[in-house]
Parts: sequence; C-alpha cells; structure tokens
Amino acid sequence: MRALYVSDLDGTLLTNTPSLSPFSKQALAEMLRDGLPFTVASARSVVSMRTLLDGLTLPLPIVEFNGAFISDLETGRHEIINSIEPAVVEDIYRLIGAFGCVPFISTFNGTEDRAYYCDIVNDGMRWYLNDRLAVNDRRMRSVDDLVCSFRDRVVCLTVIAQADVLGELEVAIQERHGAAVETHRYENLYSPGWYWLTVHDGRATKDRAIQTLRESRGLSSSSELVVFGDQNNDIKMFQAADRAIAVANATGELKRYATQIIGSNQEDSVVKFVRADWAG
Repeated sequence: MRALYVSDLDGTLLTNTPSLSPFSKQALAEMLRDGLPFTVASARSVVSMRTLLDGLTLPLPIVEFNGAFISDLETGRHEIINSIEPAVVEDIYRLIGAFGCVPFISTFNGTEDRAYYCDIVNDGMRWYLNDRLAVNDRRMRSVDDLVCSFRDRVVCLTVIAQADVLGELEVAIQERHGAAVETHRYENLYSPGWYWLTVHDGRATKDRAIQTLRESRGLSSSSELVVFGDQNNDIKMFQAADRAIAVANATGELKRYATQIIGSNQEDSVVKFVRADWAG
C-alpha cells in the first residue's frame, strides 16, 4: 500500500447539495472494489455519513465527530470513544446558558448514539433539527431538561447562533478549559448566516483519530498519508499528513497548510485526484 487516502466530506468530497455526485460515487465504488485504501474523517455522525455514502463499502473505519468516534460505517459500532469529562460538560453547559444559547448534546449511552435537544430558539437550530428529522435520524431525543443527557458519555455539544455570540462563547470556553476541549466554529454551508460552535474532548481531533486508525491497522510506516479538506477543523489533519490537498473552495487559512490545491468540491476534484494518483 503506497498511500492511505482520507477525505473530509462537506465542502470537500461532497457537492454543495450535499451529496456525492454520480461520477464520484461510481468512480469511488469501482476503486474501492479494486482495493483502494480510503476512508473519511468528518464532523458528521456515522448515521449521517451512512446515508451520504450509501452503496460504498469502505475497507477501514471512519472518523466521525471530528475524532470523537472511530466507527464502522456499516454497523455504527464504535472502536474508539473520546468523550468529554462529566465535570467539564456540566460547566460548559452552564456557560452556554449564560450566553443565552441552548445546545444540541450528542452522546453514547453504552448501547446507542443519541442527540438530545430541548428549546429550539432560532432558525439555525430549526434548520438542523428539520434536516435530521427529515431523514428519520433515530438519535434525536426531545427532552424537557438537557441535564438528563449527562448520564451518557457526552461526545459533542453543538451550539447554533450568530457569529458574534459564538465567537465570545468560544473564547470563554477556551479560557476556562484550554486543552481539555477542542472547539470549532464555522458557518453552516447549507444554512447561510447561521454559525455552529462544536465542543469536543481535547483528544477528539482528526489527526489523532487517523493516527490511532493507522496504528491499529499496521499502516503507520508502510504508507504515506494523503488527506483532503476545506475547513479549519482540517488543519491538524493537514499538519500530520505527508500530502495535504486542499480543494479550491477551502479557507485561506487551511490553504496555508496545503501541499497542493486542486479544483473545487463541485468538480469531483477529490475523486479525480485519487483516481490519477492511485493509478500512478
């Protein structure tokens, strides 16, 4: 195996729909049948990824929730769980409330994944909830008090609000908890004007998850790591890679860490690159 290929999904492998284009899906399926060493690393859940990648059989586990889970795509079984310390969860939850926000809380209860929600206080939150309910996401749980979710292993708190509020909240969280947590703030590509702030355990990063995956499969020294991305949550993954490929629509900051820039996510650029590189 000359290379292991790992791609982000939204804004990278997927189109703006979001979906895999017919070309990318067919080309990937053919390469995977021929033994392509490929997987994905995304902020999405395995439930969401399973729908988007339907029909593809990946040879390796996927990285979900930015590294909070390493999971089997087909079964959803988690090989690695990086959950947030309970005391940290409780403190951050109180801090989120102090900023007038209400989070979605993603967890694993020992048997199944869950995503708890309570008050829907803005259109950005409403978009996300409707998006999940439209595909019958079985993780979704409406509760009267989000504190009940703390009984589970919490892997992510997702806050959806305006950019300025989330900027201040992120600073406050980092000041309180530093390296104990990993935060990412970005605009929702599919609901413009609404921003997301995700809070994970400090161990939940794409680069660490990929390294764990490589070690568990004996790939650390036998192949180079080639990664693809578009957002700042891909920076650590880019820093850890042998080759870091940014799509043309990537953020300016991520492009600073890229070894190569290819076409946009709307042009099947990742799959075209992989097909040419793997054949070579």
